[in-house]
Amino acid sequence: MKRVLSIWRALALLLVLLGAWELYVDLGGADPLILPAPHAIAQSLYDDRSLLWSNFLVTAEEVLLGIALAAVAGLAFAIAIHLSFTLRRAVYPLLIASQTVPIPMLAPVLILWLGFGLLPKLIVVALVSFFAIVVTTLAGLAAVDPALLKLMRTFDATRLRTFRHVELPAALPGLFTGVKVAVVFAVIGAVFAEQSGANAGLGYLFTISEPQLLMARAWAAIVILSLFAIALFALLTLAERFALPWAYEPTGDTHR
Repeated sequence: MKRVLSIWRALALLLVLLGAWELYVDLGGADPLILPAPHAIAQSLYDDRSLLWSNFLVTAEEVLLGIALAAVAGLAFAIAIHLSFTLRRAVYPLLIASQTVPIPMLAPVLILWLGFGLLPKLIVVALVSFFAIVVTTLAGLAAVDPALLKLMRTFDATRLRTFRHVELPAALPGLFTGVKVAVVFAVIGAVFAEQSGANAGLGYLFTISEPQLLMARAWAAIVILSLFAIALFALLTLAERFALPWAYEPTGDTHR
């Protein structure tokens, strides 16, 4: 009941915001060529549905493959850094520095080297998603209960066995958290990559719609990107609950 009530509250807030937006544009608060009204965006979502869908499939492929690449690489890097203090001191500063490079500067270079295909866009998406996954996974690895580690040493467990049965399971919630955070960055990264050089995708569609003053279509692309990010976040949360049910079990004395 509480969940249904929270959903209704969110929908009510959304309707209020859309109503205010519609009223603001209709009363002349903004030029529709710059900020179209919600009804115009909804009309574009319907009229341009085939065009939006075909370009959405391109962007969705880039985002999904890029996040998958970032998750695999992020987990591997987090494990390597966790197991090696020397590697942590050598690599961690470089990881931080990699996040300061503006994507609009990096994407054209990758396209120059690798062409206009899928690969440079995957690299951009993976780069913007990678750091969040590494940081949250490392936090999970560092948050292992010291008593469990001591217990494993008592049983003369090897380092690999301790990692497999204690540290890795403790890191999985952090991995899921990192991937959920990375979803937003991945969508933005895909848009930047397409704007730097592409012939398809919602970022490309947004770029060519602006000069033609088709702002309703451009905003329709933004709406689809937002809904896609929300859907991915929700699906990852659901997958986490199924894959790691123990992470959602209440801790402590629940009868107090």
